[in-house]
Amino acid sequence: MLIEEKSSLAQEISEFVEYYGRNRSSLLPILHEVQKKYRYVSDYAQQEIAMHLQIHPVEVYSIISFYSFLNTEPKGRNLVRICKSVTCDLHHKDNIVHAIERELNIDIGETTGDNKFTVEYVNCLGLCDQGPAMAINDQVFTNLTPEKAVKHLNEVK
Repeated sequence: MLIEEKSSLAQEISEFVEYYGRNRSSLLPILHEVQKKYRYVSDYAQQEIAMHLQIHPVEVYSIISFYSFLNTEPKGRNLVRICKSVTCDLHHKDNIVHAIERELNIDIGETTGDNKFTVEYVNCLGLCDQGPAMAINDQVFTNLTPEKAVKHLNEVK
């Protein structure tokens, strides 16, 4: 990360802290803001947030590693999350996965060469009665077929 980028990030984190407050309960909203803008929370950002909130950086990292929507590594501009619950398995989730992998020409856990898509599993989307399910960014799709899944990807493309 360049010095100018660090300076800009430090300023933004300072603004988030001023907006959300300088207490431990502000940690998650601040992390969410950084994640939304940069698509991940870098080591440098974790250190800055910890310093501003006067907590140990390990506490910041522990929150990031707990929540699946927070990342410590860069992801694609569009994050495709596929539910891997038993219910989605029973509703032929693997057919959905294969269709998505073919369409994007990547495997689960990878990012497309143009950084447009990252595809990953999540443990549950909370929609077991409507599986198989996936989310693209903040939009959830249920009762998927391979054709519907590819159609939703193409709408984002």
